[in-house]
Amino acid sequence: MVTPSSPFSFLDDLAKRIGSRLQPPAWAVHEVQHRVVLFLNHVLQQEPEAQQRLLRQQGKVVQFEWGPVTMKLVATPAGLLDLAPESAPAELTLTVAEESPFGLARAAFKGEKPAVRIVGDVQLAAEVNWLVDHVRWDVEDDLARAIGDVPAHTLATGARRVVEALRRFVGDRSGPAGSAASAE
Repeated sequence: MVTPSSPFSFLDDLAKRIGSRLQPPAWAVHEVQHRVVLFLNHVLQQEPEAQQRLLRQQGKVVQFEWGPVTMKLVATPAGLLDLAPESAPAELTLTVAEESPFGLARAAFKGEKPAVRIVGDVQLAAEVNWLVDHVRWDVEDDLARAIGDVPAHTLATGARRVVEALRRFVGDRSGPAGSAASAE
């Protein structure tokens, strides 16, 4: 009896087939990349130590790859990020090994980092790793600016509870392979 490796394997296959046929226009990709840079810079501006670390790496280009998605970022003299020109050589290339968006979501809900293949500048890789480990978006603070402190705290507390429940749910479902089948 053949069992799928994931209950979402059908959706993974469907996403791959659709993704290989439907490619967004270049202008849309460029706009999304600009929005990602704006968001990352917003988060970085909340952490002065992160900006100091990026300042030391100014001018260096990091290329991120995940399947067909590629994005090159360069550290600016302000200690922030900008899109690097496509022709700029990358000092560091980070390739996410997990191809499935569902696999990435599952790892995120479990609080795990995805497996990444690292090629290039070791010092730059260490700085990027520090940023990933230490810089967090303060959603509650941004929400408080829009709706006030008390509602923002209430929403953030509720969201943390939902995320924790999802982590427990995903953790319960990802035990040793076959353990659910052997319990029957």
